[in-house]
Order: sequence, then structure tokens, then C-alpha cells
Amino acid sequence: MDIRPILSTLNRHKITAWLLILQIALTCAIVCNAVFLIHQRLQQMDIASGVAEHELVQIKFAYIGDRPDAYTQAQTDLATLRQIPGAQAVALANQLPLSGYDMSSSGLKLHPHQRQNTLEAASYYGQNLLATLGVRLISGRDFQPDELLDLKAVMPALHSGDMKNLPHTMIVTQAVAARLWPDQNALGKTIYVGNDIPLQVVGVSAPLARPDNLQMGAQYSVVLPIRLTATEGGSYVIRTTPEDREQVLKSALVALKRLDPNRIVLEQRTYDELRHGFFENDRAMAGMLLGVIVALLIVTALGIAGLSSFWVGQRRRTIGVRRALGATRANILHYFQTENFLLATTGIALGMALAYGINLFLMMHYELPRLPGIYLPVGALALWAIGQLAVLGPALRAAAVPPVVATRGA
Repeated sequence: MDIRPILSTLNRHKITAWLLILQIALTCAIVCNAVFLIHQRLQQMDIASGVAEHELVQIKFAYIGDRPDAYTQAQTDLATLRQIPGAQAVALANQLPLSGYDMSSSGLKLHPHQRQNTLEAASYYGQNLLATLGVRLISGRDFQPDELLDLKAVMPALHSGDMKNLPHTMIVTQAVAARLWPDQNALGKTIYVGNDIPLQVVGVSAPLARPDNLQMGAQYSVVLPIRLTATEGGSYVIRTTPEDREQVLKSALVALKRLDPNRIVLEQRTYDELRHGFFENDRAMAGMLLGVIVALLIVTALGIAGLSSFWVGQRRRTIGVRRALGATRANILHYFQTENFLLATTGIALGMALAYGINLFLMMHYELPRLPGIYLPVGALALWAIGQLAVLGPALRAAAVPPVVATRGA
């Protein structure tokens, strides 16, 4: 089809055409970036925690007053929890993956006296932790009983430099090992933490997600041979079968309250509930962005349909003349679809440049990754399809105008 008559007609309606072009461009730019952000959120929500998610329950307490017997009480609690029917493994953990707040992290260095940390990793510790969480060791071993230290002895030693009461071993995730020693065996390597405390890697685990700050390296985690008590911010974690979780959780609460009625329950939940809560904001953000996308596409489609209907009404005489000169309904339909295609293409071209600019702004101010090029043609195809569907109704009405009625201007 010769597009010169179309361009000539659009040139007589410059303002209206450019308003529609700008609407399409803005929609294209926002939709491309919004779809990318939704994909980023969904990817983050799909992250592997590394633990036996459907088999874990968590109980966290607060205590009234000082507890000089905290370590003895913790051992009594753990022994009691192991006796609960259905409990397969029990641990007292300082934090859990995807718990929403990072209570402990370690700056890892490859060399002593290194000014800047090579990376920051979340620190997990607790007796029998890996077995309870269901974290798999890829290589190496778990901690030996004589390697475990009490947190109350470790904290003063950090300030005094008493190496006897500081950990000497560490387990790292596969992600940490690959980052620190690419293409090398991490076992036996030495990592320096804090005031150049040397720790030897004795094990490499499968992925173990951070409690929070996933952008800093979602699987950058280490495990230390430290025991703690619930008064030091830890929580009891029990592993059981998925069908026994609720009953085990109830039984554990009753048993622990019986041992110490003065406990205040802060958290009691399954790990599935923990994970669901952690990604609540991501789901809300994805839903909001999806709503924005749908609203923009609907408004754009209505704008195209409304403008096309207006132009059909204005051009009834022109359409009639063309029909009288032999133009078929298909010719009229093709005319309006081609006109819309030209407008949409111009708007999409501008929208792609605007989408790239918006992405650069988000990269600079919100540390988002670069928008992959695949989102631009996908957005273009979506807008082309919506544009053609939106103009179809008015175009069909134009094609159905009888030539005699149109030439009378009725």
C-alpha cells in the first residue's frame, strides 16, 4: 500500500498524532521496565534457601531478667525437644536463611592485614545446625565436638585476642568458595576474619541463602563452630516430617513452657511461613507493577480506539469517495491498520530509547541490573498487537460504511 496518502492525512492532524505517539512511547518505556522488574522479583522469590523448607519449625523466646544458667538451660531445652514425638533433629540457631534480618555477618579476607574485606558473608552458628537445617555438605566434613565453642567465651576473646577461645575452623558455601578461590579446592584454605583471625575451611556446603540483603550475594554464607543460648538471640529449630510440623510445634511450645513458664514467645512458625513472610513485599511490588502494566495497556488501547473512531467519523466522506472509486472493504480496513502501525512504530521507537534512559536512571540510583535487550522487542510486539486489536473495531465500522450514505455526508 502507498503510505503517502496516510502520511499526508497524519500531517494535517499533527498534534493529535503526536499525542498518541507520545502515549505509546511512554507506555512502551514503562511496560518494558516494569516487566523486567517483575521478572527480577520473581527470580528473587525463587531463590533456593538451601534448607529442608517443608520440614522445619522455628520457636523464638524472650526472657525476663538475667539468666546465669542460660547455657545449662539451653542444653536442657535441646534434650527435651529431642524427646518430642516426630522431632528428627533439633538445633539452637542464631539466625535462619530468609528470616528478614541479618543478626551476624563476617567480613572475609584472603590475607592478613588486608585493608578491605574480599566479601561480606552471613554468619550462621549453632550446635548440630547443618544436620537440622538439612544443608548438604558437598565436600569436607562437619565440625568435631571439640571444635565447638560457647559464644560467651568467644565474645571476650574477640577483644582480648585470646586465640584459645576463638574458632579455628569454618564451613563455607559453594558460592563463597567459588568467589574466593575460583577453580581451586577450598578445603584447607585459610580465611581471615575480624582482627585477622585465621579460620581453616573444613567443609564446603550446598547453597545456603543469607537471612537478608540478597543483593550482596544471596548465597554468600559461612558456618562457624559456636554454641549459643536462646537468651543470646537464638531460636530453636526442629526438623520433622511435613505432616507432623503443626503437632511438633505445639508439643515443643508446651514442653518449653513447662521447663520455664517465664518465657515470652516471640515467634512460632513453620519455615514455609517464614519464607512466605520474607517475600511479602516482593509479591506486593510485583502485583502493583502488574496492575500498572494492565492499566497502561488498557488506557493506550482505549486511546487508539477512541482516536481511530474520531477519525473514522471525520473521514466518512473520504471513505465514501474511495468506496465509490472501487476501494474494497479490505482496502479500507488495511488503510486504518497501516495508519495505526505507523503511529505505533514511531511511538515504540521513541519508547525504546526512553526505556533505556529509565533503566540507566534505575541502575544509577537503585543498583538495578541493565535492562536485557530481549525486553524491548517483546514490548514492541505487545504494543503492535494491542494497537492492531484496538483499531480493528473502528476500522471495521469504516469498511462497512455504504458508499452512497458516505458521499451524502449523512
